[in-house]
Order: sequence, then C-alpha cells, then structure tokens
Amino acid sequence: MNIFTWFGVPRAIISDEGTHFDNKLTAKLAGEQRLLELNELEEFTTHSYENARIYKEKTKKWHDQKLMPRYFHIGKQVFLTIPVLNFFPGKLKSQWSGPFEVHYVYPRGAVDINNIDDGTIFKVNGQHLKICNGASPVCDKSALYLQNA
Repeated sequence: MNIFTWFGVPRAIISDEGTHFDNKLTAKLAGEQRLLELNELEEFTTHSYENARIYKEKTKKWHDQKLMPRYFHIGKQVFLTIPVLNFFPGKLKSQWSGPFEVHYVYPRGAVDINNIDDGTIFKVNGQHLKICNGASPVCDKSALYLQNA
C-alpha cells in the first residue's frame, strides 16, 4: 500500500520514529534537502566573510590616508597632553600644555622634552606631543597681589 498515491505528498512529515513509517525514499529526500540547506548556508557565510574583509580593507585605506606623520626635530617647540590626567579639564580649558622644546628623539617614538620655564628634561611618548606651528604663544606671567583691607 502506498500512502502518497492515495493522499498526495504531505507538506510536513511528523513521525514517532516507529518502524511502520521507516521509508528509505523519505529519508533520501530529507537528506538531500538538508545538504542543499547546508550548502546555501556555507555559501552565505563565505560571502559574508568576503564582504567583511573588503569593508576592513577599505576602512583601513581611508584611515591611513588621514594619518599625518609626526617628525620631531631637536629644538622644535611642541605641546604636551596626557589624557589620563585630563578627566575634567573644564569647558574652555585647553588639554594641551606647553610649549616645550624637543631635547632628544629616541628611535622607537619616545621623546625627551625640555620645560622652557624651569629647564627640566623628561621623557614622554611621542603620541602625546603636538608640533607647535607658528609663533610661540604669548605667556603673560605677571601676577596681581591683593591685599586684605
């Protein structure tokens, strides 16, 4: 007796895994369908990885175009920032301090800078420095002392 000729092909097959419904034809159809689904999924995954790789390459190329190399020369004036110390710098307060003078440049990016005010020399990471272009900023060091009345 053949069920498919009497009732047609079912949309879904629900079974209790009994031996009376063990048919090699249905197992073969289900296996082929599962292989097709797995192939589609693998193709979709490969396509997604390729798109992600292309996106990363384009983003890296755009980012690298925006980078400006920093070359420090001995005697140039620079500004210094240390982001860890500038949690709340104030609304109008600049995060850059200085100017400082480059004293020595190490090959791996570290720079010795000289404090112009008191002449102290200390080592900082070159990423925290910004070249001072143009005239040095005007530093008014005058103080006004108030007396109690």
